[in-house]
Amino acid sequence: MSTNPLTKQAKRRLTLTIVIILTFTVMNGTMFNVAIPDIADTFNLLPSQVTWVMTSYILVFAIGALMYGKLADIYPIKRLLTIGIILFATGATIGLFAQNYPMLIAARIIQAMGGATIPALSFIIPARFMPDERGRVFGTISATVAFASGLGPIAGGLVGGAFDWRYLFILSILSVFAIPFLRKWIPDEETRQGKVDIPSALLIAIAISGLLFFITMLSFIGLAVFLLMLGLFIYRTKTVDAPFIDPSLLKSRYYTTAVMTSFLGTSAMFGMIFIVPIMARSVYDLSTIQIGLLLLPGALGAALIGQRGGRVVEEKGSFRVLQVAFLLAIAGSFLISTFVGFPPYILALCIAVQYVAFPLIQSSTANLLTDLIPKERTGVGIGMFNLMNFLSGAISSALFGALLDLENVTLRFNPFAGSEVALYSNLFMMIVVITLIAITMFTLVFKSHRTS
Repeated sequence: MSTNPLTKQAKRRLTLTIVIILTFTVMNGTMFNVAIPDIADTFNLLPSQVTWVMTSYILVFAIGALMYGKLADIYPIKRLLTIGIILFATGATIGLFAQNYPMLIAARIIQAMGGATIPALSFIIPARFMPDERGRVFGTISATVAFASGLGPIAGGLVGGAFDWRYLFILSILSVFAIPFLRKWIPDEETRQGKVDIPSALLIAIAISGLLFFITMLSFIGLAVFLLMLGLFIYRTKTVDAPFIDPSLLKSRYYTTAVMTSFLGTSAMFGMIFIVPIMARSVYDLSTIQIGLLLLPGALGAALIGQRGGRVVEEKGSFRVLQVAFLLAIAGSFLISTFVGFPPYILALCIAVQYVAFPLIQSSTANLLTDLIPKERTGVGIGMFNLMNFLSGAISSALFGALLDLENVTLRFNPFAGSEVALYSNLFMMIVVITLIAITMFTLVFKSHRTS
């Protein structure tokens, strides 16, 4: 338990430090998207080969989010976060001096092994050390994620265009300077009783790896591995005394509904972020920097709304805020579907409407989960939340990526859209359907259980 309660000033300082290192982590993922063509040219790679720069990172990052959540129920957060940031900066240093492609992949894997601690523990720290202000801090964290996601492509385009793609790693290396502040402001904790079921952790890691292989490369071998390992994981969970994930957690329909609601909402947000750059290049012929600027108003709006939304969550409760967030997501998706092909500044306003829903969904769901999860299982409960969010990004990107390969689409789901942009309009109508399913499922389950 904590032996050093946080003062109000320490809470502000700790929150600011978390926001800074979280910005580096999120940007590290999105800013490398724009560097993929340059990396392929540097090492003379095929498109199928260079995708491993992102795939390897997402794979390890998703597994790490769950693993660190479980470890946080046993070991002090201060220790885990210190190790994570050191690994993150070490991987970035290797990437900065990478002389060949295997060395670059190794750097990305080491980065992900460490970087996964930051978003995983960023949601656990408020729940554990700032319970009275967790809604506000969750809002700040979620706003940071949304803002950094939009800022990443701009930073990647500026740094990669002016210098070399390797210099993108410097931003990640700088995160190591946060360690002394985090060690000073995070309260001391004792190591708690418990153990990690390593075989179960390996089974779920291999299962997730197989699923991501299937999603990103359409590998049916990966799908078979996923199903086999998932089956073995479920069997072991039912037979061991201390399973990696407590089955009682998954038996709660409120917990599973909240996680699935977040999964669908995050899928909608990642789908939008994935489609918009391709749509902007195809429909408007925008440059990388211009695409970043198209997303920037939404990212700024998300940062502002997310911060205020955290306070609203504390005052009004997660139920109402989450409903409003999904209504914004539905409205924004429909507006984009309707106005694609109009001048870019109009499209930017439509994107902003949907973008501001992202931090509200994240913060209100995280706040809701901390009320649903027993305190001794906060780590693994939030870890599952983070894992599903990362998987949602991979799944939505793969799904919409496959649909973007369609040509000569004339059928329009939205009668107000132009026929020449029917494909993109239809994709955003699909996002409308996804968010409608999410808000309906959430409302039906939680209408008699208003946990705030």
